[in-house]
Amino acid sequence: MMRKRKNAESATLDSSEGAIANKETEGLSQSQIVFGRFLRHRGAMISIMVLSFLILTVFSALDKKIGPLKIPGWWKYNTIDQPDLRFEGCPEGIVGCPTLHAVPGFLGGKNFGIGEHPFGQDDIGRDYFALVMQGAQRSILVMVVIGLVAGFIGTVIGALSGFYRGWIDAILMRFTDFIITIPVIIIGSVIGFHFGNLGVLFLALYLGLFTWTGLSRLVRGEFLTLREREFVDAARVAGASNRRIIFKHILPNAVGVIIVSVTLMMSGAILLETALSYLGFGVVAPDVSLGLLISQYQDSFTTRPWLFWYPGILIIIIALCVNFIGDGLRDAFDPRQRRQMTKKVKKQSVTLLNKGAKNV
Repeated sequence: MMRKRKNAESATLDSSEGAIANKETEGLSQSQIVFGRFLRHRGAMISIMVLSFLILTVFSALDKKIGPLKIPGWWKYNTIDQPDLRFEGCPEGIVGCPTLHAVPGFLGGKNFGIGEHPFGQDDIGRDYFALVMQGAQRSILVMVVIGLVAGFIGTVIGALSGFYRGWIDAILMRFTDFIITIPVIIIGSVIGFHFGNLGVLFLALYLGLFTWTGLSRLVRGEFLTLREREFVDAARVAGASNRRIIFKHILPNAVGVIIVSVTLMMSGAILLETALSYLGFGVVAPDVSLGLLISQYQDSFTTRPWLFWYPGILIIIIALCVNFIGDGLRDAFDPRQRRQMTKKVKKQSVTLLNKGAKNV
């Protein structure tokens, strides 16, 4: 008897929460509802703030030259500067140790301080903070370019295959299967070996040409489902062309899957660039990336571990932030996800439940 009563109360609470939540979204467009759900995802919001701060810091730290225009950065050293190697405060036999201090004085530390070289110096005295900032710029650029190129190709191929079906679907999907059978790391190694010396932009463009396969399959599945819906039949009866049906009716309904997949693809792209640079097939010196820094100073892990830590920490932070943002977008776009009720909605639901119990 008690169990039935608890189940009835739980069902009543869920129904009241759903009614209040539906009332809150009444009169809102689909984009406004999705945006509201995304704002309620704490992990995604924190990740956006962290990633935005990181990108702003990375791209404003060093001097930039765009044609004849030179934009000064806020950091005093550049990647070509070679100040004297630092010996003070370093363990015996170690040079170029970091000057960053973050341990409070009451815990036996030196309180917070940046110092002259917060991330230390490399073998020839270059400021490692400047190198890490330069490497992060390159890695983020690779991540964004691969996401855009692969997202565009995967969306186009998946949309054409799912909408037209027949021989077009057969040809495009067999081509996709052929690309899938080749390991990405092998494709990336070949591309990096032949085109890595052309710069990070060309490397990212070529990698984007081979990392779209998973997205194309997802988009194809969405188009196969959506093309059979009633609103597509209504558009055909109204005389809409195939182009209008694809771009005005089906694609907006599949944009959630595309955005989420591209976001998660970008987090995998920065790890791919890191792996290729670590193996020596990615970004080539004198250019810099986070993976290349890890590869160059992997032998110094036991004696000067900070040369390995800082690039690795930045890679982890960027990949985690992008993944959390992708999770937030997935929860926001997917109507099958259970709504995360705010405290206000839960409080109102409990109040309604108590009032109903008193009336009974």
